[in-house]
Amino acid sequence: MKRSLYFVFTIIFLILWSSCRKNFEFSPSTGSLVFSKDTVYLDTVFTNIGSSTYNLKVYNNSDDDIIIPNIKLALGEASEYRLNVDGLSGKTFENIPILAKDSIFIFVETTIDINNFSNLNGNYLYIDQIEFDSNTNFQKVELVTLVQDAIFIYPNRDNTTKVIETLTLNIGGESVETELQGRELLSSELTFTNEKPYVIYGFATVPNSETLTINAGARLHFHANSGLIVSNGASLNVNGAFSNDQDLLENEVIFESDRLEPNFSDIPGQWGTIWLLDGSINNTINYATIKNATVGILSDGNPNDATEKLKITNSQIYNSSNFGVLGRNTSIVGENVVINNSGQSSFAGTLGGKYNFTHCTIANYWDNSFRQFPSVLLNNFVRDEDNNAILADLTEANFNNCIIYGNDNPEILLDEIEDASVAFNFKFTNCLIRFEDRNNNFTGDNYNFDNASLYENNSFNEEPNFKNPSLNQLIIGDDSFAINKGNTTFSIQVPTDILNINRTTSPDLGAYQHITFPEEN
Repeated sequence: MKRSLYFVFTIIFLILWSSCRKNFEFSPSTGSLVFSKDTVYLDTVFTNIGSSTYNLKVYNNSDDDIIIPNIKLALGEASEYRLNVDGLSGKTFENIPILAKDSIFIFVETTIDINNFSNLNGNYLYIDQIEFDSNTNFQKVELVTLVQDAIFIYPNRDNTTKVIETLTLNIGGESVETELQGRELLSSELTFTNEKPYVIYGFATVPNSETLTINAGARLHFHANSGLIVSNGASLNVNGAFSNDQDLLENEVIFESDRLEPNFSDIPGQWGTIWLLDGSINNTINYATIKNATVGILSDGNPNDATEKLKITNSQIYNSSNFGVLGRNTSIVGENVVINNSGQSSFAGTLGGKYNFTHCTIANYWDNSFRQFPSVLLNNFVRDEDNNAILADLTEANFNNCIIYGNDNPEILLDEIEDASVAFNFKFTNCLIRFEDRNNNFTGDNYNFDNASLYENNSFNEEPNFKNPSLNQLIIGDDSFAINKGNTTFSIQVPTDILNINRTTSPDLGAYQHITFPEEN
């Protein structure tokens, strides 16, 4: 009985309380809406590729609950924009309520086919408006998107079975079927120009015995899990040139992801790698920027070729989620190369090989997670599925007039399995190295810094005075210990720095000659 009386009194209370409340009455909008922005700029998108989702917040700062009679795109159903207004999708909306002192979200997306518009020259500025109400209460917010035309390279698809083409690669002389989506480049696709950017889905593969030539100023954008493969007998020639504008890098060849929004400009691991397969030959990269990959460059095999498998010069590799450059029993020459911010090592020469780096800055200021390896890793083995070590000769690994530094310590690791049947040859000459073994963990002949056959005229743990390594600005300033510490024998071999400054008479270590940093306000 008491429980029944309780429910009766509760119902009566709710009825009386609700009758005393002011009824929800919505007034028409009076044109006094407030917006979080007066223009929504959707960052550059490639033709036919959907944008990210952008938001606009609409505020009702009045003391009244209001109704917006209509919200619509000025171009109506013909608009290339799509809206979601407070959970409703479409291009025209009616009677949208906003409570007093409250707000709603409008989300904006677009996918634009640049071919639908005439008289274009690579780019098109697409504009529309979100319109609120009409007549004297009319308000609007502009929508602006830059659409960029592009050349798309993507694997073929069987429309019947919905199966996307996968690659068969020649690895070690054997044809290996892989699960990598992609296809071989056609003969008509073996020269990339700077006329339009290239957007690559899957792995674009340079066919056997062919050469992919990439001209100065070309831009390559890779979708997630995509990359470039240079197959057996094939070559890659990246022919970038010095850029007068170091912000635009107008003549460099740039490898990056297809996400153009500023928030993605420095996110590691957005695409795969440039993979030089065992058997690819005579690969050259000059004036390139490779950023936001999983592995910037992966080079396999050919350690004993008469010429190096890869020569990379005047190039920058940043924000690799694993390795900047990973060599596996291969041959690499690097001059004026800058590598930074890698989830593992910036340079790793594994399973032996042959490596020569002169006037390079190999740093690692990775701060996205714990880093297991140092900036430079050298070893002479790989382990198989049963954890057995497979050994190979480290024929040579020479670092001359280099800076090897980072936010960890030490920043070199010489991981040798000692075996009389294999070589482990290396030498650091006139380098600035971060290495401090506080706990005496690194012992043995490889870490005998007094051995002139392994270490000659090096400096340890002195300040390189980088401008801003967290932003990949590794030019050195007036306070750098690296100033004038270079050996002229090597600077004559590489007479200008990465910014085309002469270094033959007073060489600094690393890829840059020093500058005076402007004073901060």
